[in-house]
Amino acid sequence: MSGLRERWRLKAMRAIQERALDLFDERGFGAVTIEEIAAAAEVSPSSVYRIFGTKEGIVVADVEFDNMSPEALESILDPADPIGSLLGAVRAYESPPEGTSGSRNEGEGPQADRSPWRRVRYFFAEPSVRMAVCATLDRAGQRIAPLIAASGEVSETQARVIANALAFGYFAALEQWYLDGGNRPIADYVEEGMRPLRGIWSAPHPSSQ
Repeated sequence: MSGLRERWRLKAMRAIQERALDLFDERGFGAVTIEEIAAAAEVSPSSVYRIFGTKEGIVVADVEFDNMSPEALESILDPADPIGSLLGAVRAYESPPEGTSGSRNEGEGPQADRSPWRRVRYFFAEPSVRMAVCATLDRAGQRIAPLIAASGEVSETQARVIANALAFGYFAALEQWYLDGGNRPIADYVEEGMRPLRGIWSAPHPSSQ
C-alpha cells in the first residue's frame, strides 16, 4: 500500500506542477493563486499547500530528485568524479522520453514542453522563485556532501564545499543557458563551466590533518 500511495503522490505532484505552469504561462506567476492551481489540477488547496507549501515551491520542485532515496542517490553519485556524475544526470534528464521526438515550440529552449525546462524561466524572472531555488540547492548540497565525504578522500569541510560547488555551479550554468536562449544542451554549459574545477577535483587530495 505504501508503494501505491507513493506512486499516487508523485503522479499528483506532476499534475499539480503541470497545471500550475499552464496557468503561469497564460496569466503570469503573480496573477495565479493556489486555489486556482488546485482547481485546475482537480485537487484540494490543502493538498497543494501540504505537498508544495507555496507557489514558489511548485516551480522549484524537482519531483524525481526530491523524492530520490539515499540509496538511489548514492548509486548515481561517484565521489571520485562528482562532476561526471552531475553531467550524466543532466544528460539523462535532457534526453527525450521514449516514444517522443523531443520537439519543442518555436522560440523556446530544448525540451521546453517538459516541466523541468518550462519552469526554468521562472527561476530567473521571479525574484521570490530565485530565492526558493537557492534554498533548494542548499538542501541538495546537504544531501550530497555526506556521500562525497564517505569516500574518505576528502574532509567533511571539503565535501561540503564540493557539494555546494556542484549545486550552485549547476545553477550558474543553467542561468547562462537561459540567457543564451536555451538553444544548446544544458549539459554543454555544465561541462564548460565545471571544466576548471574538474581538473582540481581529479587531482590527488592531500590527507586531512
